[in-house]
Amino acid sequence: MIGTLSEKVLDAVLETIPVEFSVVDENDKVLAWNYHETRIFKRPKGALGRDVRDCHPKRSLEKVEIILKEMKEGKRETARFWVDLPIGPDKEKQKVLIEYYALRDSDGTYLGCLEASRNIQDLLSITGQRRLLD
Repeated sequence: MIGTLSEKVLDAVLETIPVEFSVVDENDKVLAWNYHETRIFKRPKGALGRDVRDCHPKRSLEKVEIILKEMKEGKRETARFWVDLPIGPDKEKQKVLIEYYALRDSDGTYLGCLEASRNIQDLLSITGQRRLLD
């Protein structure tokens, strides 16, 4: 990153970006997440410091383990997939994009994984152009 941000500004940025994320360390322990109150994939505060495997449903656990293993081995940098989930008060199906990113230092050493999720339903209908302040 170029420049520096105060902790207060960085916290505001991480709570403002239109993506909810979770971060795990090189040992698959949950370090942090944003959007605690409004997350699509809720996490209890007790998940901090616990194994990330405890945060995923059994049906997806094997795939999560493969992704993390391949990232640690340097065979994979990202994983992207999307699912339809019932979200909101009406529980309408919404398209949710989920992406995993390997976190590495400048030497390429694996530091952990960033899991980013976003409800992209509103983006699916974008056509044409909309210019700034239109």
